[in-house]
Amino acid sequence: MIGIDIGGANLKVVDEKGVHIHYCPLWRDSPLPHLLAQYAGEPAAVVMSGELADCFSSKAEGIAFIVNTVKDVCPDACFYGTDGRFHEGAVPGLAAANWLVAADYLRSAFPRSVLVDMGSTTTDIIPLSPFSRLLGMTDLARLQQGYLVYTGLLRTNLVALLRSVTLREIPTPVASEYFAQTADVHRVIGTIGDREYSVPTPDGADTSREASLRRLARVVCADLEEIGDEGAVAVAEQAWEIQSRTIRDAVGAMVQESGNEMILAAGVGSGCIARLCGARDLTKELGPVSDALPAYAVREVLLRSGGC
Repeated sequence: MIGIDIGGANLKVVDEKGVHIHYCPLWRDSPLPHLLAQYAGEPAAVVMSGELADCFSSKAEGIAFIVNTVKDVCPDACFYGTDGRFHEGAVPGLAAANWLVAADYLRSAFPRSVLVDMGSTTTDIIPLSPFSRLLGMTDLARLQQGYLVYTGLLRTNLVALLRSVTLREIPTPVASEYFAQTADVHRVIGTIGDREYSVPTPDGADTSREASLRRLARVVCADLEEIGDEGAVAVAEQAWEIQSRTIRDAVGAMVQESGNEMILAAGVGSGCIARLCGARDLTKELGPVSDALPAYAVREVLLRSGGC
């Protein structure tokens, strides 16, 4: 059996051979059917969040597209919903259930914990106890209650974090353009390398540190030669300062509100979260599947439950 997590930007699959993460922008001539073809006929447990992609007129349309596409390739697929149950077809509760299945999988082993799953685009902050409180939550409710922080390791536009930066002691507004993203920040401050910069760059250039520095300079309408490496690094450091504070404050609030004291870190940003929050890094316990936790979790939960 395989586990599948279909997001708006990435398709994550876990099978007996390991973890497979495919860049899969649903909004751009969706490559989902082509990417899934290699798993044809496999029994599959599926969870999704890609129904929110703006190529769909509604979540219902997105759910139907994803379910039908998967069913064309894996006819016996089962889909996990926000009711904590598996379904054979498209129902509204399939929308954005990937975070819940991760909690479902971990809640027995870590009953008084808060899971912080930092992905490429968002950070989920999930109290694992009581699990019943999580059932039925939508992404709107999670945003409103601090369970979902829309900032990630790689794909967050810097203008979502910054209004201005300080360069050579001068407050400097930033350009409201898609010139750089958090992958450039983390490439420059050393969190990730070329291999981990796994998403397209804003300008189509390469993922080297030099290219990231140039993109960061553009955020303040400059060439790198105008502000130097030092100036571009300053942009990166100030962006990370705001991003890290946003996440740390949200995690602290959730720990206090839920009474769950242990913090678990997962996702491609698990190392950041472990250092930032003193969290237990699940990568050290689960291995690479931590980077695709919902895909792994949905497979394990279906196997545990015995089927749809």
